[in-house]
Amino acid sequence: MLLCVVIGNFAENLSILTGIPFGHYHFTDVMGPKILNVPILLGLAYIGMGYLSWIVGRLILGNFRAPLAGSRVVTVPLVAAFAMTAWDLSMEPVWANFVHAWVWHDGGFYFGVPLSNFLGWHLTVYLIYQSFAVYLRGRATTKAFRYWRVAVVFYGVSAVGNLFIARPPGLSTITDASGTQWRVAAILEASVIVSICVMGAFTVIAWTRLRNRASSP
Repeated sequence: MLLCVVIGNFAENLSILTGIPFGHYHFTDVMGPKILNVPILLGLAYIGMGYLSWIVGRLILGNFRAPLAGSRVVTVPLVAAFAMTAWDLSMEPVWANFVHAWVWHDGGFYFGVPLSNFLGWHLTVYLIYQSFAVYLRGRATTKAFRYWRVAVVFYGVSAVGNLFIARPPGLSTITDASGTQWRVAAILEASVIVSICVMGAFTVIAWTRLRNRASSP
């Protein structure tokens, strides 16, 4: 939790001030109170999805009963970061264009969101996970795997929730801060595709790994 709050808040504030690593943007007041320039609720999102994505990433790579060691000290953080970036890829245009929780000043190729956002997101969460992996290196793994099932289910629920995002009433197109117009239907379709084909795939693989391991002698 501490790593999520400190590294995540630092990266978000740095980007708002300099454009690095995510790009140039600012938060509106939609998400409530802020720490400096970043909403407190965003820190909670880092913690919640950070935990779910970490469990999914660790399960996907297998051998999750063994202590974290060797190359897995690096590969688990990399895969977990991809799992969490997939979540951002699925919801970013919706929150930016429909909810207006934040505004991208220069727009971007992905429905008004720049590529730098996803590269910066992956880098930031990778640094969180890599720091956590160094802390966990060589430590015994918990045997309470039934709780890991809950994490996989909630990651899947986060994906399924994107399938029911309602179209903003009366809107067929939206215009981002750069003046570019985007079709509302295209944004929703992209969210559904990423949720099913990327987050859904991660969920199925992680669940299968856990079930197979649980049923083995």
